[in-house]
Amino acid sequence: MSKPIVAIVGRPNVGKSTLFNALAGSRISIVQDTPGVTRDRIYADVSWLNYNFTMIDTGGIEPDSGDIILSQMREQAQIAIDTADVIIFLVDVRQGLQDADTKVADMLRRSKKPVVLAVNKVDSFEKLMMDVYEFYNLGIGEPVPISGAGMLGLGELLDEVVKYFPEGSGEDEEDERPKIAVVGKPNVGKSSLVNRLTGDTRVIVSKIAGTTRDAIDTPVKYHGREYVFIDTAGLRRKKKVKEEIERYSIIRAVTAVERADVVLLLIDGTEGVTEQDAKIAGIAHERGKGIIIIVNKWDAVEKDDKTIYRMSERIRQILSFLSYAEIMFISAKTGQRVQNVYDMIDMVIENNSLRIATGVLNEIVAEAVAMQQPPTDKGKRLKIYYVTQVSVKPPTFVIFVNDKDLAHFSYVRYLENRIRDAFGFRGTSLKFIVRERKEEK
Repeated sequence: MSKPIVAIVGRPNVGKSTLFNALAGSRISIVQDTPGVTRDRIYADVSWLNYNFTMIDTGGIEPDSGDIILSQMREQAQIAIDTADVIIFLVDVRQGLQDADTKVADMLRRSKKPVVLAVNKVDSFEKLMMDVYEFYNLGIGEPVPISGAGMLGLGELLDEVVKYFPEGSGEDEEDERPKIAVVGKPNVGKSSLVNRLTGDTRVIVSKIAGTTRDAIDTPVKYHGREYVFIDTAGLRRKKKVKEEIERYSIIRAVTAVERADVVLLLIDGTEGVTEQDAKIAGIAHERGKGIIIIVNKWDAVEKDDKTIYRMSERIRQILSFLSYAEIMFISAKTGQRVQNVYDMIDMVIENNSLRIATGVLNEIVAEAVAMQQPPTDKGKRLKIYYVTQVSVKPPTFVIFVNDKDLAHFSYVRYLENRIRDAFGFRGTSLKFIVRERKEEK
């Protein structure tokens, strides 16, 4: 099963972001600042005991505020609540029980999701426990005293949270069918594409509500092979979601990408690539998924003999970190070139699982080193002893060298390009780990 989703919600200024950062810890800083991925993260991967889950930070909820910004924050939080498996409801012991807390509690009760009530800013359990008991009046369960800033009570809080995880969540699925996530910003044609891909070829299709996250899993058989399409449509069910909060649709994209082998990133051909496309693409890139960029609504674009070239160049420019991704131009509405998507998916799955023999790999690396000498610093030259592939999905390589500091990013990228020239790996990212090995005297 996929990773459970845990959302932190509450009024403004109760310490949600502080708790989020405390629970995420160093995991936030481990994630590379990939171009196209917002630094203003609203999600993080968290591990506790034997559990792995994705945590969502939300804006503060002001239930009755007419302020535009606060109403948008309320919508943000509602999306997170709809998406989550478990909700941490955060309140502030110093401010005491507020009327707005009661209204947020009512909102959470309506969601029918498991809720863990956390009372924040309890810097001294001895002095403040009597104030903590006041929050029993919310009628939403036993309050757990914590201090996000002081890192107190977090273990007890997480113990309560993981009790609600579905059995077997976060474990590897036995289902070997390729999973294809269809992601993109709202109204780009995700459902139309899934319907086209499944419609005429539908053999063993049953629409299963895949999770509480509004993703629909659609199993399909095409030319004797089974696939599961994960459709993340429905991001705009609640009237029109304001542009300022469209980044919260990324929450759903994260959950879909997490489960997928291949990600189909849909771009609106009439609009071109946008900042939100770049954010979603960055998520798939970080997680080492196979990626296909699909430009939809191509039938609605006025074209000349250079239109495809110009659009491709624009996509490559903005999504420069996805230089390996394939680009397709289709129309889900008319069915133009849609069936070619299956061939591309098969190719990307194969490349994402490709394993290269160590001997052949080192021949290519030796040739690359001969063509372009490794960098030097203060008279010391980088030596590459050997390279070996240690895993797939994504293909991951370990480079053993004499000095890690000499293995500049640019030279590792050069080696990656030579490996791609030799073996292809179209549609999939490659991961490189540099390890130092002392020379034998």
